[in-house]
Amino acid sequence: MNDLSDWLAHCERLHPKNIALGLDRVEQVAGRLGLRFDCPVITVAGTNGKGSTCAMLEAIALQAGWRTGVYTSPHLVHFEERCRIGGEIVQAASLLPHFERVEAARAMDDVALTYFEFTTLAILSLMAASALDVAILEVGLGGRLDAVNVVDTDCAIITSIDLDHMEYLGADREAIGREKAGILRPGKPAIVSDPVPPHSVVQEASALGADLWLLGRDFNFSGDKQQWAWAGRGRRYSGLAYPALRGANQLLNASGVLAALETLRQRLPVTAQAIRNGLAMVELPGRFQIIPGQPALVLDVAHNPHAVAALAANLDAMGFYPTTHGVFGAMADKDLAPMLAKMGPLVDRWYFTDLPTPRAASAQALLEKWQALPGRRDVPASIHTGPEDALRAAVAAAEPTDRILVFGSFYTVGGVLTHGVPRLSAKHLG
Repeated sequence: MNDLSDWLAHCERLHPKNIALGLDRVEQVAGRLGLRFDCPVITVAGTNGKGSTCAMLEAIALQAGWRTGVYTSPHLVHFEERCRIGGEIVQAASLLPHFERVEAARAMDDVALTYFEFTTLAILSLMAASALDVAILEVGLGGRLDAVNVVDTDCAIITSIDLDHMEYLGADREAIGREKAGILRPGKPAIVSDPVPPHSVVQEASALGADLWLLGRDFNFSGDKQQWAWAGRGRRYSGLAYPALRGANQLLNASGVLAALETLRQRLPVTAQAIRNGLAMVELPGRFQIIPGQPALVLDVAHNPHAVAALAANLDAMGFYPTTHGVFGAMADKDLAPMLAKMGPLVDRWYFTDLPTPRAASAQALLEKWQALPGRRDVPASIHTGPEDALRAAVAAAEPTDRILVFGSFYTVGGVLTHGVPRLSAKHLG
């Protein structure tokens, strides 16, 4: 195998399933790799807000002068986006020796790793060899049985918990919360930034003897239109600028970040100025990302009802636009009807798109799901073969004062970013 694409194709062939929860395979290979970290490890689980939380942790730690390593998934455009060292996306060539290491360790016992397990181990191997001051790891699906959980954490963060991946994690928030709480460790900080966490998370933390930090009890935030403040156990920050990441829910994520950094202060001290600078400079593509120009273009990877509800609130706060054009593509196993119903009042013209994965709902299926909604508005809708095609149609139809929204799966937003935003039609330029 000569390049990263060869290795990724190899990873896709090893296991018959895309998702096969369980740590036995990963632990076996990680043991042969001798995988260990010599720096503080922060793991982040939850339904929504994980990527934003990791990005803010990274931005603040970088401003404090620490060498960071971050693992997140999935990627938007290029696989290498899943790992950043010192704030920079890793080069494909840097990953290749670690794919080779994982393959050698796996082949000893012919362990059938999934794509996610193999690639996670390769990235963790790279990070462990990178002389980091802090490792920030986003947990993929769930927590207890996720491949990332093979690494013991020094501080666990659980962000908002809602209904998603129910076929794997359970039918309600309590069951899902119990799975997310699987990343907690005895005696180690457990930061919960969900303002109304499932009882199961609190129970699991108590049973383990984790140092539980609850929003509203152990830390809190307040703010006005200009600035906000955070208070935790024995420490307070005031006069903070709002995070550069847009959306009202980002204060919940930022509050959890400050709580986590407070628990690690002895090993990873950060100054108030580093916090201010980090929050002001943090970037994360595809999270209520607004592309400058006319018409307004909003990109958001909201792909479950909870995230779509937050997106709807953020769109409401943007102000008035004569017409909102909605480009939407999603996986077939998502709870599609509530998402479409939530966006229905805001979207004046729909562009449903196919996506390049067998897990995706077809554009036709999305159209039919939308048409079946009771009491929906009778607005135009069309189907398209891909996100780029759908966006091009929306741009052609939109007036300069309109708004185009691209949301749903990472494949939807990533498909737009892969090919670049199409040029505005002539009417936008005149």
